[in-house]
Amino acid sequence: MTPGRGTRSGAATGTAIVAGLTLTGTLLSGCTSAPEPAPSPSRDPGVPAGGMRLVAFDSCASALAGLRSAARAHVGPYGLPGGLEPAFQATDGGAERAAGADMSAADAAAPKANSGYSGTNTHEAGVDEPDLVKTDGRRIVTVAGGTLRVIDPASRRLTGTLRLDTDPDDGWADADLLLHGDRALVLVREHGIAYRGGVRPGRPGVPPADDQQAIAGPRLVLVDLAGPPKVVGDFRIDGGLVDARQVGPTVRVVIRSRPRLDFPLNKGAGPVDEKKNLAANRKIIDRAPVDAWLPRYETSTGGGGQVSTGRVGCDRLSRPAVYSGTSIVTLLSFDLGAAGLGDGDPVAVAADGDTVYSNGSRLYLASDQRWRVLPALTAADRGPDPKDEQTEIYQFDVSGTGRPRYVTAATVPGWLVNQYALSEWDGHLRVATTTGRTWGEKPKSSSAVYVLRADGRTLTETGRVTGLGKGERIYSVRFVEGTGYVVTFRQTDPLYTVDLRDPGKPKVTGELKITGYSSYLHPAGNGRLIGIGQEANAQGRTEGTQVSLFDVSDLTRPTRIAQHHVRYGHSEAEFDPHAFLYWPADGTLVVPVSRYEPTGVDGGSAPVGGALVLRVADGGFTESGLVAHPKPRTNDTSGLIRRSLMVDGVLWTVSDATVQATDLGTLGTLGTIPL
Repeated sequence: MTPGRGTRSGAATGTAIVAGLTLTGTLLSGCTSAPEPAPSPSRDPGVPAGGMRLVAFDSCASALAGLRSAARAHVGPYGLPGGLEPAFQATDGGAERAAGADMSAADAAAPKANSGYSGTNTHEAGVDEPDLVKTDGRRIVTVAGGTLRVIDPASRRLTGTLRLDTDPDDGWADADLLLHGDRALVLVREHGIAYRGGVRPGRPGVPPADDQQAIAGPRLVLVDLAGPPKVVGDFRIDGGLVDARQVGPTVRVVIRSRPRLDFPLNKGAGPVDEKKNLAANRKIIDRAPVDAWLPRYETSTGGGGQVSTGRVGCDRLSRPAVYSGTSIVTLLSFDLGAAGLGDGDPVAVAADGDTVYSNGSRLYLASDQRWRVLPALTAADRGPDPKDEQTEIYQFDVSGTGRPRYVTAATVPGWLVNQYALSEWDGHLRVATTTGRTWGEKPKSSSAVYVLRADGRTLTETGRVTGLGKGERIYSVRFVEGTGYVVTFRQTDPLYTVDLRDPGKPKVTGELKITGYSSYLHPAGNGRLIGIGQEANAQGRTEGTQVSLFDVSDLTRPTRIAQHHVRYGHSEAEFDPHAFLYWPADGTLVVPVSRYEPTGVDGGSAPVGGALVLRVADGGFTESGLVAHPKPRTNDTSGLIRRSLMVDGVLWTVSDATVQATDLGTLGTLGTIPL
């Protein structure tokens, strides 16, 4: 999807463009043979200027004509633009409570110190996110190296093991989990590329037939944990895994796929003839079938059950007013309580998508468009045109267990740092973005917060705050009920407090400038906010992990009341807050930290670290100590702790090589389970 081609009213000036997504026409399954005219790649005639909606393709012929036309307009001598690679939103992590949870009531709702379990640190309460370890209090489930393991936290013993892969290089390092009852869903971001018969058939421009090429992309595996772990469902689909969200037994999985087209690129010796390549690439698009765009999937039951294949139908595909034909986003739905996975009941949009946010009843999919212009702009040290620097946001109704329903969409200026830049509260969506050039000697960037009314039909802007952090970019955002906290950084760290209680008149109420920055913010109750990021000197050079405690009880005068600095340190929680654990029952804060230290051999160095345990009180931090795992035999990172969780007063830590139980009072080891 290519925004800002000068066709949508207000795009160039940065005005939010909003309108309902209307699905018009009868949705037809199957293709028709009658040729249809291709719509313009820059404007669908059915969408009025200044409006934005999704409309369904009324046939496969219509879909093919539109996709070909759009892709042909964007193909270059080296193929279609690549876009930002789909991946789990590692910077998305989050708090155990909803973004709109009342900070003053956090401690009142906290579990007792010696009972309960922590679960995964997520953005919204009741909306789970995939992670490498899960617990429901009675079992701990983790996946590493292609093997799923089940641990009984009461006996501290390994009770189940299931090997899921057949090839150790098959992409299983990127596997994550979701858990419901006696079912675990393993999500493998990329499952390698396999070709039936071992030879890739076909010629440039013609995708291999479905019976010749295996599905290459994400794999979802449903595992029954009621007895010895066993596979009861398997699903594969073309594309890349963007993210997933779970409410109860219902899981929504977002996939982004690119056309399966084989462009000549640099095949052959000698310099590239760009003019010849461009002409050849356009011919490839002109003769490509609709199947080149529509993702294929394969589903099966466990134990070598029957395999079913299919593809997302033309009747499930819709388009916005402007689209590039370079990506299709598919939203799948799975019931973890069902006998198997089925086909995911897909719905698809001819669009891009890289950030997922959900509050449980609504799911938002945001598309960052900078990939179209950033490489050239960076090389020329130029700033982007406002029309080329926008984020498109699609809203889906996921309140039930059935197929998601398109509701509406909006376009806002700038780009998001992660899903925490989005938050819905009291019928309004708040969006924090950065615009302008953030690189070079004199950057010309700034940030803003937009407020959009979400009335179930449209997303209409009601107010905005602009001009935050001039010359800087957003590093973290947190919305808590009617307040927003925004951190921008270049050399110093302004923490802005934004009053959003009146959606028509949002305003900045306070600003705190300190060295370093926070890349994740976590509400801790009683007017306290925890930040984790990097300390920095006056020139902006980072100096190691820092944990900050802010007093935001007075929004006009935010202050930092405590800081813990790990010199030269780094923490996975800085870019993936799933690694962040705050247990409010007794104020325990646990984050992994690591740094490289000399080995004394040939000038080499090796990673060392553990889980830093801090106690958070009203006045600051008290360090309890560092939990470490057994050192690996080689100087790799498999022994570094990545996650921590609480189960009935016991601290559990997880690395790629070990799961360990620790006494929270003494930090003594209670049990170690090698992986």
